[in-house]
Amino acid sequence: MRQKQNPGQALRDKITGFALLAPLRIARLLPYKWRLPFIGWLTARVISPLAGYNKRIRANLAHVLPDLPESDIQNLIRRVPDNAGRNLIELFSPTRFTARARRAPVHGPGLTALHEARAKNRPVIIVSAHFGSFNAVRVALIEQGLKLGVFYRPMHNATFNAPYTKAMAALSQPMFKQGRRGTAQMIRHLRAGGNLAILTDINAKDGVPLNFIGKPALSPLTAADLALKFDALLLPVWGIRAENGLDFDILAEAPIALTDAVTMTQEIHTRLEAQIHAHMDQWFWIHRRWKDGTGPLAERGAKQLARRQ
Repeated sequence: MRQKQNPGQALRDKITGFALLAPLRIARLLPYKWRLPFIGWLTARVISPLAGYNKRIRANLAHVLPDLPESDIQNLIRRVPDNAGRNLIELFSPTRFTARARRAPVHGPGLTALHEARAKNRPVIIVSAHFGSFNAVRVALIEQGLKLGVFYRPMHNATFNAPYTKAMAALSQPMFKQGRRGTAQMIRHLRAGGNLAILTDINAKDGVPLNFIGKPALSPLTAADLALKFDALLLPVWGIRAENGLDFDILAEAPIALTDAVTMTQEIHTRLEAQIHAHMDQWFWIHRRWKDGTGPLAERGAKQLARRQ
């Protein structure tokens, strides 16, 4: 059961939530082509240094890419938060953003498999990541005729989470909140032949340690397990942001072969790594992706991994 916050903490969370929402609401007064670079600049130049994100980006890069030149690090410290800020203001600009994302070209070897699965009423699980724009993937695939549910993790700040969840829901339904109830709803959705979008590049405390950019990272096997359970098409799709910062290119890769959950999840990692190396500034290097890659949680995950193999 979730513990109640004390009044002081609740007040601090409200202040923080309103502080996060204020620049987004102000930015919405600007034309769309100006509000995205404005919020991108604000996130990169003001919010990221104050929140400690610059240090986290640097630490993550040092962990997995220790030989990266300083000039590249400095570039990523600016461009990664810029992309994160653009993602956020896009979510809070649903009409304009959806109009853009609907026009995004969708291509790649997975597109034919996607349409074949739809024709057979076979469940589809779209796997993507905090890369480029996951929301552009959602909108573009809905435009392809896919009714797409989404599995999501709520924000910790309740004041910010309410409008955030509302904005997420405006793009596609149904939505399944992380947790026991949401998981049960998601399973019923897939069992009925529904389709699902899920992000797989999160640190999962109940996951298993798999290789991600050369280092062990606790990784969820959820998407692969569900694909095996429901004989679903497991399709990696990436929303790559265009050079103009406003548009997208949607790449549907070849489906992941249904073998075993560990092999399948590692293959998803390998595919994502290739995209990250091709577009370094578009992955969310602010994540604490490797924080539990070693230690007690990793040891527990390793035992789980050994049982599966």
